[in-house]
Amino acid sequence: MNHPYLPVLIFFAVALMVPIGSLVLARVWMTFFTPIKRGKEKNALYECGVNPLAERQTRFHSQYYLFGLLFLLFDVETVFLLPFAVAFLKLPVGAFLVAMLFLLLLAEGLLWAWSKGLLNWRGPAKPKLTVYSE
Repeated sequence: MNHPYLPVLIFFAVALMVPIGSLVLARVWMTFFTPIKRGKEKNALYECGVNPLAERQTRFHSQYYLFGLLFLLFDVETVFLLPFAVAFLKLPVGAFLVAMLFLLLLAEGLLWAWSKGLLNWRGPAKPKLTVYSE
């Protein structure tokens, strides 16, 4: 009974058992070998070694997250442009046009973010974005 899908079945069984076994082993270790530490200091909030200033967490403005996403977007562009810059003289004209199209799309994204006010940190104006969840 040498079934052709037997190695695939064994692979899936091992792929399921490794993480489940790791979780079970971690739970057993925690139950038997880790002492329970209860107390005021153990349950207190802790922020980078400094006692918290408020009882609850403060909310960050959504513009911080949008600015972070924009940073990641324009930071990853360098990963895509670096091979083009290294092999610039050896590439055909079509590759140059594709790279310029890529830069044009990035410039369009930058202009969109600028027009929405996402890059303005000093003015009192808020970003002109519509929030549908509230």
